[in-house]
Amino acid sequence: MGNGAKTLSELGLTARGGREAQVTGLAVDSREVREGHLFAALPGTRVHGGEFIQYALRMGAGAVLTDAEGARIAAEALAASEAALVIAEDPRQALAFSAALWFGAQPEVMVAITGTNGKTSVATFVRHIWQELGHSAVNVGTTGVEGDWDAPLAHTTPEPITLHRVLSQAARAGVTHAAMEASSHGLAQRRLDGVHLRAAGFTNFSQDHLDYHASFEEYFDAKAGLFARVLPDDGVAVVNIDDARGVDMAAIASARGQHVLTVGDAEGADICLSAQRFDATGQEIRIVHEGVARQLRLPLIGGFQGENVLLAAGLVIACGAEPEEVFDALPQLRTVRGRMQLAATRENGAAVFVDFAHTPDAIATAIQALRPHVMGRLVAIIGAGGDRDRAKRPLMGQAAAEHADLVIVTDDNPRSENPAAIRAAVMEGAGDASEVGDRAEAILRGVDALGPGDALLICGKGHESGQTVGDIVYPFDDVEQASVAVAALDGRLP
Repeated sequence: MGNGAKTLSELGLTARGGREAQVTGLAVDSREVREGHLFAALPGTRVHGGEFIQYALRMGAGAVLTDAEGARIAAEALAASEAALVIAEDPRQALAFSAALWFGAQPEVMVAITGTNGKTSVATFVRHIWQELGHSAVNVGTTGVEGDWDAPLAHTTPEPITLHRVLSQAARAGVTHAAMEASSHGLAQRRLDGVHLRAAGFTNFSQDHLDYHASFEEYFDAKAGLFARVLPDDGVAVVNIDDARGVDMAAIASARGQHVLTVGDAEGADICLSAQRFDATGQEIRIVHEGVARQLRLPLIGGFQGENVLLAAGLVIACGAEPEEVFDALPQLRTVRGRMQLAATRENGAAVFVDFAHTPDAIATAIQALRPHVMGRLVAIIGAGGDRDRAKRPLMGQAAAEHADLVIVTDDNPRSENPAAIRAAVMEGAGDASEVGDRAEAILRGVDALGPGDALLICGKGHESGQTVGDIVYPFDDVEQASVAVAALDGRLP
């Protein structure tokens, strides 16, 4: 990890009694501590990391970073140890800055995106635009690290040690540009502090993650931290002002002295989406920027993607790219895997799409977003996952029944539950939907029902490549199954 050893002062830390230490590595898990490591004992939701200081010291930790509470919990073990003790008011933030100093390298141009929906799409679009402009770029988030350098990730916004390790590895592999998703959890836990951002984007704000945040306002404040704290004063805030809270976010950024670039269909937006027209496989959009209008085609489904593309364009422009070159790159954008992805097209012109929608709200949004692209009937395939929120199952059926013309209820990932019982719960709200347990058969039936101008939306699994039944994960890919079904029904199988 890192190179050689660094002193505490080189990591921006000051120990009690001015004690110095040669740090050989960083750890937030006491089981990963090695001789000379700095162990960060952080406050947690259920247990304080201070409880693990004694174990870290036994493993040979040379220094401990914690808060006053952590030091109190481990007072006895610390008193009997030679390890240097660093007490910080906000140990998470101190760790983030130390991790940045420990790993050293970061891609030189970085942006971060926050908001309830659209983070993955915007981060991916930013990366695609940069690649079109000839830069070596990655996006970091829900889908891992993707682009000119790849790595898997366990969290949308990884903890600082993992995040800075990944950023330094990417930089050493020649990546110069990175777009990151900034989750509310990640921002609240200071995971992005220490990342050098040129610009930050805000997509939208709606109810989510109230299992983690105590209130709506706390959730908003967590996201606002990207502009209030992480983005430097000379950074650029790119804000979707169509969202009711976009105006609030812009005000927070302005108060810091940040330049604000606004996007949206509101007339006063710096990059304005003045018109949209939908067809079977994409949309035409009209953009007005600095008084100049231009029209271009995006091979993307859903009106909301127009806003996501504008935000991505704004972020790339905010980092210094020529607006003309950025707008010229937009028709090359491709959808994010498993997000309103065109999986196959029948010979009669009917299209099959795959989407990750797995909540009532997401199903309603996805079907409504697809509707303007469809001249005929809209068929939806839905299912609910096992061992997850049971209350949402009938609501998912209801959302599909209200917005689609034909609904097929099938299995998602039943996990340890009885698949028939899950389907029955979804069927409660799904009106006169058909029930087909086998997912491959459901997709075949859905494709078979498509006439000219119709469309099929397969919801729930998106980019996943497996189906979990009991303890076994069977290979299953909605996009692949859709292609096979179309080929079989149109007589194209070898």
